[in-house]
Amino acid sequence: MARKALKLASWTSMALAASGIYLYSNKYLDPNDFGAVRVGRAVATTAVISYDYLTSLKSVPYGSEEYLQLRSKIHDLFQSFDETPLGTASLAQVHKAVLHDGRTVAVKVQHPKVRAQSSKDILLMELLVLAVKQLFPEFEFMWLVDEAKKNLPLELDFLKEGRNAEKVSQMLKHFDFLKVPRIHWDLSTERVLLMEFVDGGQVNDRDYMERNKIDVNEISRHLGKIYSEMIFVNGFVHCDPHPGNVLVRKQPGTGKAEIVLLDHGLYQVLTEEFRLNYCHLWQSLIWTDMKRVKEYSQRLGAGELYPLFACMLTARSWDSVNRGISQAPVTATEDLEIRNNAANYLPQISQLLNHVPRQMLLILKTNDLLRGIEAALGTRASASSFLNMSRCCVRALAEHKKKNTCSFFRRTQISFSEAFNLWQINLHELILCVKGLKLADRVLALLCWLFPAAL
Repeated sequence: MARKALKLASWTSMALAASGIYLYSNKYLDPNDFGAVRVGRAVATTAVISYDYLTSLKSVPYGSEEYLQLRSKIHDLFQSFDETPLGTASLAQVHKAVLHDGRTVAVKVQHPKVRAQSSKDILLMELLVLAVKQLFPEFEFMWLVDEAKKNLPLELDFLKEGRNAEKVSQMLKHFDFLKVPRIHWDLSTERVLLMEFVDGGQVNDRDYMERNKIDVNEISRHLGKIYSEMIFVNGFVHCDPHPGNVLVRKQPGTGKAEIVLLDHGLYQVLTEEFRLNYCHLWQSLIWTDMKRVKEYSQRLGAGELYPLFACMLTARSWDSVNRGISQAPVTATEDLEIRNNAANYLPQISQLLNHVPRQMLLILKTNDLLRGIEAALGTRASASSFLNMSRCCVRALAEHKKKNTCSFFRRTQISFSEAFNLWQINLHELILCVKGLKLADRVLALLCWLFPAAL
């Protein structure tokens, strides 16, 4: 117990040390002197300390009741079964097996004692958070415990994980570059999940992609499309896209690049109000409409800390947010500024995270993990990714408007407006491409003269 307490304390310290933002001077906000922390890793890690800790129970060898029952039936169920796990995570481990009909499957087996131990660990965490509160009254972290209590049981039910996998597969079936392994329901239980075995390299493994001639920029674009669709259009978000859960490969037969999405235990279901406000906020950030950035940040609970909130979402400095996050990629200077200004003004971060909707916490974690992948691939914060997000926002908002009107004329008007906005985004992307290729200035000038609204 003492070892676990020490582990949690050290993780909390690291998260706090990494989560700072240079925001205030004498308690007054100066937007021009504001360096954002890469909320990615910093804030999102803080937001899910509880989840990460509680799912990092002591490592145990396979030997659960379910595993032993499965082992007794191995010869009945499988042609072959590899008892050495392919991977061992905090909640479960995965084995490769072959069914008698020749299909290769992945068998996910939950560790023993996880369910029984989790309640004790939540209690321990609650006591530690209360202790932190006594030592540092300005920090409000009880919501971490609340998130743990809500999220951990969801990941302990493998049947729910299977249903999530099928739902997202159906929801995104129009993406031919996405693969979600099929579930074998006849052999699955709450603590044992059998699914189609799919091999591939981790999404952050550039060497693997180079060896297999997979374009990292294409993978980054595909990943951005998948998550933009989940967040802005469907409001059903896979919240654990760490590299071990996102594989890449070439499709058998076609040779096209494909993303394989694994581990569907943790999803966030966004309310319509949250999703639409989030759409408006990101559109405002992408198109540098600072008045609406303030409005929709405040609708999402940021209050007067909206500059901090905007920087947390984008992992950019306030100066970059004001100039336009889609106009220029992150520079080494900006990254250095962010790192140098970290570990300051944690009370403001704590206050903000205590007031935003709870749905935002896992979204922040998801944003962080995706940025980590982009950083590993060298494609971080590309204009293309922002434009894909903007397309999804346009579609989502238009669909909402059409759903809430009975007028055929109004629906037609909304559809035309949607088509025009999407066309503008496509044109803007073309102009950025022209700039990137450094074509003749006269061509760019002509495009700007013909279509000034797209700039």
